[in-house]
Amino acid sequence: MSKYSIINNKDTRSGFGEGLLELGKTNPKVVALIADLTGSLKMGDFASSFPDRFFQMGIAEANMIGTAAGLTVGGYIPFTGTFANFSTGRVYDQIRQSVAYSGKNVKICASHAGITLGEDGATHQILEDIGLMKMLPGMTVINTCDFNQTKQATLAIADYEGPVYLRFGRPKVPNFIPMESEFKIGKGITLKDGADVTIIATGHLVWKALEAADALTDSGINAEVINIHTIKPLDSRLIIESVKKTGCVVTAEEHQVNGGLGDSVAQLLSQQLPTPIEFVAVMDKFGQSGKPERLMKHYGLDTPNIISAAKKAIGRK
Repeated sequence: MSKYSIINNKDTRSGFGEGLLELGKTNPKVVALIADLTGSLKMGDFASSFPDRFFQMGIAEANMIGTAAGLTVGGYIPFTGTFANFSTGRVYDQIRQSVAYSGKNVKICASHAGITLGEDGATHQILEDIGLMKMLPGMTVINTCDFNQTKQATLAIADYEGPVYLRFGRPKVPNFIPMESEFKIGKGITLKDGADVTIIATGHLVWKALEAADALTDSGINAEVINIHTIKPLDSRLIIESVKKTGCVVTAEEHQVNGGLGDSVAQLLSQQLPTPIEFVAVMDKFGQSGKPERLMKHYGLDTPNIISAAKKAIGRK
């Protein structure tokens, strides 16, 4: 059984807001830019505490990215904030040219990612953002699983030199990672040891992976669960070590099956350790309007589907 239990239910975007406020108090080089969504990104406390270091850019996301890139020239560490759809798809050219290609120290922080954005519907529920960002040379991509880990990641990326995409969400989800846990960019976390199947999850699917692993014990299946919070650079060593032991894999993510965590793991294994792999992800579809939990069930991003995928992967060994 997993040693982790729910501390409380909290939204991951609030972890970002709390982390950003703490950075404001400890690092005078940290500045924040927002595209008209201060409340949604939980950046209000930073704005009121450090008004000279907070820039309301309005509904002008491309300008926000360009301004952030310029601020790095003066030695500042800019954190930009808006919805994941607007943080990536709307401003991809600016990120590619002004941030990634130039190697600027910009932290692109994106809330309301995936289908758990809910009632706002397909136009706002971007499911391609991880793929867009990880394809950019030099871009670090982080997708956190709960409030505490989002706060940890926010603090960590301020000390990291280079462009970062930090992805989190709106709904309240189980908060279970201890705040005192060490967060290392590029280093996954083994949440549960197992020998029969490796379940590699990211973001909101991490807790559901733990639920699935606990349920699988009733079928005599001992699943290993790995939390991959950093999709790029991928913790190849941890994944390979686990798969050598278990012999099969399930990946789980709130993202398109194309371009996300599953793609990265499959590429790694195809090169180093060909292994049966099953994917829990959105299967080449757009989102739609609905309650987050109902949408997660509709698209198969839930505990029962992870259990089913694990049994299927084991059957292919």
